[in-house]
This record gives sequence, structure tokens and C-alpha cells, in this order.
Amino acid sequence: MSENLKTIRELADELGVSKTAINKKVSDSERKQWFSKNGNRFLVNENGQKAIRIMFSSGIDNHKSKTENTYQQPESKTENFENANLKHSDIDYLNDIIKYQNAQIEDLKETKSQHFKQLNQMQNLLDQQQRLALQDKQLLEEYKAEIKDLKALTMAPHDGEKEVTSDKQPEPENSTPESQPKPKKWWHFGK
Repeated sequence: MSENLKTIRELADELGVSKTAINKKVSDSERKQWFSKNGNRFLVNENGQKAIRIMFSSGIDNHKSKTENTYQQPESKTENFENANLKHSDIDYLNDIIKYQNAQIEDLKETKSQHFKQLNQMQNLLDQQQRLALQDKQLLEEYKAEIKDLKALTMAPHDGEKEVTSDKQPEPENSTPESQPKPKKWWHFGK
């Protein structure tokens, strides 16, 4: 047997229809020609697969109302029950997704509010830093003005001393190195 055999379920999945729809389309005489039983499964030979594919490709155009009825009306009570369970499980799954997404939204809202609080704190700190920098600059300007005033006071001699210093001639200093004080070194490696 070199034939490529498929089960009814495989063929139904490939065509996107149910097993029942295939069984309804195939007549008893065609079933005898195309189907063979292997254990508890019916296998469809290649000729049957081609014929069934043709039936459903032309059946989509010609028998649209039948396929719609197949999807709308369950063919048995067990299918109806399975569809209800499937729909109920789908609803539960969607409800779980909605709950999870709502939890994510709440988490994102909380994160957003925390970021706004941090942003406000950083803005306040930046304002405070700018005010302190301005105060430091003003204090520095005041100190510079005071230092300038003090230098002006120390540089300007008093009126009485002015006359005395102008009368005196500067004395020549001894140019010997011993008479001049030695400059102190600021480093003390050996000591």
C-alpha cells in the first residue's frame, strides 16, 4: 500500500470543517470506495481526499446556507454542551486576561504617581539649589566689596604719616645675603 492515507479528522482539520460535515457529504457508495477501516479509524485514500476537497471547494460557493447552518446549529446535544463549555471557558479566560490587564493598569498608575512625586521632589531640590547658589553669589559679591574696601583702607596712608614718609629718604638696605632674612620653605622633608 503506497497510498497516502489520512483519517477523517486529519482531512477535516485540513479543510477547516468537522468530521460530521465530511460524513454528510459522502454517500454510502463513495464511502465503500474511498474509506477503509484500520482498527477503529476510517482512513481515506488519495482519490477520496481529492473528491472530498472538490466537494468542499465547490460546496462553499453552492451550499453556503448548509455550511452556515452547520456552524450555527450544533448537530448533537454533546456538541452543544461542548460549545457551551468552550464558550464558558473562553469567557473565563477573557475575564482572567481583563483582570490581569486591570492589575497592570493599576500598577502603571501607581508607578506614574510615584514618578510624578519624584519629579516634584527633584524640581523642589533644583529650585532650592538655585536659590542657594544665588545667595552664595550675593554673599561672594558682598565679601569681595568688603575686601576691596579693606585693601583700600590699608593701602591709603593717614595724612600725618604721609608727610613723614615724604621727608624721609629711603635707606639703602644691606645687600648681603646674611642681613636679609631667609625665605622659609613650605615643605619639610628632612625634619
